[in-house]
Amino acid sequence: MEIRTLGNSGLKVSELCLGTMTFGNQADEQTAHAILDQALDAGVFFIDTADVYPLGSTYEMLGQTENIIGNWLEGKRDRVVLATKCHGEMGPGPNDKGLSRKHIMSAVDDSLRRLKTDYIDLYQAHSFDATTPLEETLRAFESLVQEGKVRYIGVSNWRAWQVMKALGLAEQKNLVRIQSVQPRYNLLFRMIEDELVPACVEEGIGMISYNPLAGGMLTGRYQPGQGVEVGSRFSLGGLSRAGDLYQTRYWQAATFDAVEQYRAWCNERNYNMVTTAVRWVTQQRGITSAILGASRPEQLDASLAAAQAPLLTQEELADLNGLWYSLPRRNEQR
Repeated sequence: MEIRTLGNSGLKVSELCLGTMTFGNQADEQTAHAILDQALDAGVFFIDTADVYPLGSTYEMLGQTENIIGNWLEGKRDRVVLATKCHGEMGPGPNDKGLSRKHIMSAVDDSLRRLKTDYIDLYQAHSFDATTPLEETLRAFESLVQEGKVRYIGVSNWRAWQVMKALGLAEQKNLVRIQSVQPRYNLLFRMIEDELVPACVEEGIGMISYNPLAGGMLTGRYQPGQGVEVGSRFSLGGLSRAGDLYQTRYWQAATFDAVEQYRAWCNERNYNMVTTAVRWVTQQRGITSAILGASRPEQLDASLAAAQAPLLTQEELADLNGLWYSLPRRNEQR
C-alpha cells in the first residue's frame, strides 16, 4: 500500500481510503466492523465518513455510521487517519445544516461524541454553502484547529473557484488553509480535469476522489435493460433521495454502452474491471487517495487489489479515454 502526503501538510495517508456511507443501512454494525478490519489489515488506515451517513438516511438514522465507527475505533485510534464531514441536514431546524459558525461548532461536537474520540484528523465541508460568508466558515474551522478538536481542514464537492477563493481569503486573513478536496471522479466522470485538478496541483491541494467505480457501474454488475435492484444505492430514498441522485448520475443508456465497452476491453486483456477502474484513479494526476466502498467484506477484495496492480501503460490510458469522450456532457459537478 503506497503512503502519500495530503496536500501541503505533513499528514500521511494510504493511497486507498475506506468510505463508510453504507454502514448502518446497507451494512449492519457487525458487517461494517468486518469491512473495517479487512481494510485496516490490508494497509488502508485512512477512513472517511460524514455526519449525515448512512446513505439514504431518515432523521432517525443520521449519525449511525459515525456511531458504528466509534464503536470499532477503541484501541485503534492511533493507527487510523479519521476524516468526517459537516454541512448536511441533521434536523428540521434552519440552523441544522450548512456552514455557519453555529452549525459547525455543534456538528463537530456531535461527531466527536459519536466517533468516541477527542479529535478528528481531517474535518471537511461536505458541500459549499452560498448562504454563509466564507470568512465565517473559515474562522469557525480555524477555531476548531486552535482548540485541538480538528487537525486539518478539507472540502468536498467544491468547484475550483470556490477552493481558490477560500485559499486567497485564508492567506489574506491568516486563517487555516484547506489541505484537501473530495470530488467525484472515475472513468465515466472526469469533469474535474478541466479546472479543479489543475488548480489543486498548482496550489498543493490533496485530492481524495470518491465514486471510483461509478456507483457500482464499473463493476459490471448492472446490465443494459436491467431494472434497479432493491437494496442497491440506486434504490435508496431518505432525506437525500440518494437513489434518484445515483440514477441521474449513471443510470443512462450512454453509460451502459460505455460500461459494455469497458467490459469488453478488460476481457480482452484478462483484467478485472474493478481493480483496473480503481488503479486508473490512483495513478491520475493530482490524486492522493481513492475512496473505496462496500456493503459486504468480499466486495472489497478486487478494489484492494488495485494497490498491488501494475500501472496502466500510456497506451492503455489512451484507450480508456474513449469511455469519457463517448458520453454526453451534462452541467454537473457532483
